[in-house]
Amino acid sequence: EEAIFLRKKITLLRAFSLLIGSMVGSGIFISPKGVLKNSGSVGFSLVVWFACGLLSMFGALCYAELGTRITKSGGHYIYILETLGPLPSFLFLWAEFFAIRPANSAVVSLAFGRYMLEPFFAPCAAPVPAVKLVSLLGYYMVLTLNSWSVTWSARLQTALSIVKLLALALIIVPGMMLLAQGHTENFQDAFDRELLVLDKLPLAFYAGMFAYSGWFQTSFVREELVRPERNIPLAVIVSVITVIVGYMLTNVSYYTVLGMQDILASPAVAVSFVQRAFKSLISVVPVLVALSCFGTMNGGIFTFSRTLFVASREGQWPPLFSMIHIRRHTPLPAVMLMFPLVTAMVCIGDIYHLMNFFSFSRWLFIGLATLGLIVHRHRHPELHSPFKVPLFVPVSFTIICLFTVAMSFYSDPVNISIGCTMVLSGFPVYYLIIRRQMSSRCRSLFYYLTRKLQLLLEVVPQEIKTY
Repeated sequence: EEAIFLRKKITLLRAFSLLIGSMVGSGIFISPKGVLKNSGSVGFSLVVWFACGLLSMFGALCYAELGTRITKSGGHYIYILETLGPLPSFLFLWAEFFAIRPANSAVVSLAFGRYMLEPFFAPCAAPVPAVKLVSLLGYYMVLTLNSWSVTWSARLQTALSIVKLLALALIIVPGMMLLAQGHTENFQDAFDRELLVLDKLPLAFYAGMFAYSGWFQTSFVREELVRPERNIPLAVIVSVITVIVGYMLTNVSYYTVLGMQDILASPAVAVSFVQRAFKSLISVVPVLVALSCFGTMNGGIFTFSRTLFVASREGQWPPLFSMIHIRRHTPLPAVMLMFPLVTAMVCIGDIYHLMNFFSFSRWLFIGLATLGLIVHRHRHPELHSPFKVPLFVPVSFTIICLFTVAMSFYSDPVNISIGCTMVLSGFPVYYLIIRRQMSSRCRSLFYYLTRKLQLLLEVVPQEIKTY
């Protein structure tokens, strides 16, 4: 009896929680090993962490301006579509669906399973099949919640954001106490140039940027934000600064308590830290870390379903995925679509190989989106934007992103080549399916299947547009 559309239910607090909840997840608890391994020393790894934070701030400011210029949801996809055209936007959608998002979700899910089981098997490592089973159970719980209610998904994200900050505090406080007592032996020869390998630095940046990834999440739900012109820039700036400070202090705490070799040998850095520094919390911190990963999974499903929703509405994805449940007002088909791919990647994947696999494609398209901001400014100088960043911010961010992507071919040619192939495989699909008109028989069959699924899932098209 009421209009079917996505309601504006994301306030400033929920936007802040979405960003914090998406950034502070598995990354800070698994990426320190990847950053240290590829940067070579403690000092250079801290420089990489700070540089990644600064780069994330540049990217977040660019996306904040894009969010005030382009009033649709969809994040990277809609920004590339509106500024660079339909072909690059479809290539992003193709790579995002088949590579970037399922690999990212699999990484976070595996971290959730590992930390959730850690207290039960310590000091031994948890069995791999058990980790994967718990990982999938956690992912399915989040999938069900996002299918059920937008409000409860947002409330869960707010609560878990508090848990995430508490988990960071429990690592930072004991580390800072030991540092104040003069335990600086692990910072001796912090900048050992002999261990620095320049062609591995892009992989160090990928690991660091993975920990910060999530600063763009509000752009995916722009149409559901309350007062987006004000709340997007405000939420982005406050959340990214909070995370930069938290991550730098967390890494200093790690290095104060654990030596370089301890971190490189640890499958779960946060657990090793607690075993050494705060034994009374040995069973608490892994659970907090697992809940942090749970929040990141929730934020990822919440936002990516909106990308599929918008792409379907723009005609580059099947129309079923732009439909909304008649009672729950959730984009149910778009939420459920990732289920099989994430399941497959969790079953067969390894965290660090998956991380390099999806990072190439992700940063390529983020760089293209900020390039699109420069193009959009040039094409529409008359357009008034309530939030505008200096030109050097999108220019420098775009150059760094694309340069890092190019350098990564030397660092990890196998995984990067797989990612590149995945992107390029979208070309024939675009020209054979998206641009060509289907035959009448195919259209009839497609329409019949859509109607049957629509009745089964109890979903209907959006009745009004809120942008």
